Amino acid sequence: MSNMIQFVANHDDLSTDKGFQFKFYCDKCRNGHMSRFLPNKVGIAGELLRAAGSLFGGHFSDAGNAAYHVQRAIGGKAHDDALDTAVQEGKTYFKQCTRCGHWVCPDVCWNHSAGLCEDCAPDEHEELTAQQRQAAREQIHTKTREQDYTKDLDFLGRASLTQCPKCSAKLAPGQKFCPECGTTNAAAATKAKFCGDCGAAVKAEQRFCAECGAKQ
Repeated sequence: MSNMIQFVANHDDLSTDKGFQFKFYCDKCRNGHMSRFLPNKVGIAGELLRAAGSLFGGHFSDAGNAAYHVQRAIGGKAHDDALDTAVQEGKTYFKQCTRCGHWVCPDVCWNHSAGLCEDCAPDEHEELTAQQRQAAREQIHTKTREQDYTKDLDFLGRASLTQCPKCSAKLAPGQKFCPECGTTNAAAATKAKFCGDCGAAVKAEQRFCAECGAKQ
């Protein structure tokens, strides 16, 4: 099994006193394969009887000795043989990259056209799509930072907010009417200048209305 050490190292040992089972993982995405359960037929009865004897026929101080016998029941040659069988089985569900040596799952992490794992030989279409999405994210980030979304905010409170005299709703600077009840904003109406013909707002320096051309 020495030639499989990288594969064997990436696994969970699920063996118990009843038998042996192992779960192997892809080195890249952690997808896994669970080996077939192999009953432990060698040495279980004797070791478990010794464990029971240590617990019930001796003293509580023998509990460590009982644990030792239980460990022997699931260890030793039978365990090693079961692991070797599971490794041989597991090899059929993973591919080893000859460039980095990693064992990966063929469905997600293996580039079949290149014969290497996707860490060493990324899929061109997947990589292009990923880079495009990354570039789009960076461009959106840059462009949003270029916009001034706070130019109309009064951080220092210089613009005095008034209230509607009728319903007390807040009125923004320049609002002629209350957006809640329609009451005239007397302060804004006094400052504003409107065309006498069409009613359009005109600036103080305007001589003619920009909407209808009437002289002001």
